[in-house]
Amino acid sequence: MLLRFTGNFSLIFFLLFSANIFAIPFEKSDNSKDFDVNEMIMHHIKDSHEFHIMDFDGHSISFPLPIILWTDNGLVTFLSSEFNHDDSGKVIVNRKNQEFVKYHEKIFYAAQTGEKNIIYDSNGIVINKKPLDISVTKLVFSMFISMILLALIFIATAKTYSISNKGEPTGLGKFTEPLILFIKDEVAVPMIGEKHYQKYMPFLLTLFFFIWINNVMGLIPFFPFSANLSGNIAFTFVLAAITFVITTLVANKDYWKHIFWMPGIPVPMKLFLAPIEFLGIFIKPISLMIRLFANISAGHIIVLSLISLIFIFKSIWLAPASLFFSVFISLIEVLVVAIQAYIFTMLSALYIGSAIEEHEH
Repeated sequence: MLLRFTGNFSLIFFLLFSANIFAIPFEKSDNSKDFDVNEMIMHHIKDSHEFHIMDFDGHSISFPLPIILWTDNGLVTFLSSEFNHDDSGKVIVNRKNQEFVKYHEKIFYAAQTGEKNIIYDSNGIVINKKPLDISVTKLVFSMFISMILLALIFIATAKTYSISNKGEPTGLGKFTEPLILFIKDEVAVPMIGEKHYQKYMPFLLTLFFFIWINNVMGLIPFFPFSANLSGNIAFTFVLAAITFVITTLVANKDYWKHIFWMPGIPVPMKLFLAPIEFLGIFIKPISLMIRLFANISAGHIIVLSLISLIFIFKSIWLAPASLFFSVFISLIEVLVVAIQAYIFTMLSALYIGSAIEEHEH
């Protein structure tokens, strides 16, 4: 209920206050400065408070998103365009007698000491106080878009069955039905069993298509709301946590017995294996989280690194080879995004199946 309320509130806020695309001036880069590969790559894969579309004639064309802060003086809202595309902490936004700055995509209270808005400790760590940031960032907004696409796809698929007199799908249903049957026949039934698989089919189908759609959206370079959502470890953590909670709640006594006191094994070995099996309860969802995050992030980083070779060596002659290998890796990523969605769904089904499996000794 809380998640649904938060999502609805964020979408309503966006529709009311963020309907246009703004052309925001920004500071021109210093051409004498060496090309920073790490900065460029992190800029493209990390989360932000706006969609940076392109730079044109000394201006940054961006799609602003709503910034929502819970501060000492209550709720504060404004558009990210108020920061004028500045991420250095130089631009101050005043709201409710409070001053805010954005530094490395984090919102801080502006320091009240001299001319510096950002202050550091002896280790170079920012010590400005931060408000509670519950903004709709580009990853959150991209997730809402994928949720809408997912709903539209399956609503349209359901209608194709009702239109057909023979109960056979038409149009979009011809694409989604084989995928649904694949998850049923190759994932749910083998991993969970004929007796219980139907109960978990909605979760497995949602998991597969949700991950796949978000992965594909992150691959489309000119999609206006493309974001590296699956390459964010917080996103994969939540998905893995959901699998962990379901597995833990539905687990039967045989599952817990095989973890803490495995039958048919000498007592000394039981005492040795029980802690290992207990750790495995948490290691399995952690592996789910890291696998999806690492594979999706690695693909994006490799492509950006290959493109960066042109600017590192400052040679146009390297461009054909760099672009060729970038396209090649991108084609491989098309397969990887589907494979990773399948692996995450398959392993989730495997963990659920092992938790509800009934043993005969």
